[in-house]
Amino acid sequence: MGLFYGPIGFVETIEDPVGSGIWKEQPTERRYRGEVSRYSKRWSDNSQKVNPNLTITNTISIVADPYISNHLYALRYIKWLGGYWEIASAEVENPKIILSIGGVYNGPTVESSANIGEHPGIQ
Repeated sequence: MGLFYGPIGFVETIEDPVGSGIWKEQPTERRYRGEVSRYSKRWSDNSQKVNPNLTITNTISIVADPYISNHLYALRYIKWLGGYWEIASAEVENPKIILSIGGVYNGPTVESSANIGEHPGIQ
């Protein structure tokens, strides 16, 4: 159907500094290429909201490498079509991994973590 090339985000919880008991989320990104196997979208039908939520129900299959195979638990988001989308599920079909995409991702990203401290009001 179509091709994909872009960053996939992994978010791991790390203790910083070690032994402090303070935990933070550390995002990392790696670029992958793959194939878009299904392309669809839907708007949520929630009468409680003024604007409905957009959810895409796409699947993208990528060729697995040792990093993604060992960090499946940390898969969190994908950057695609100019936005960040959450990964709803990952299905392993060797040698590929099928990623199911869900709604808009609002958690930490490499880009948002890099910008912390650049705002003049943050010290």
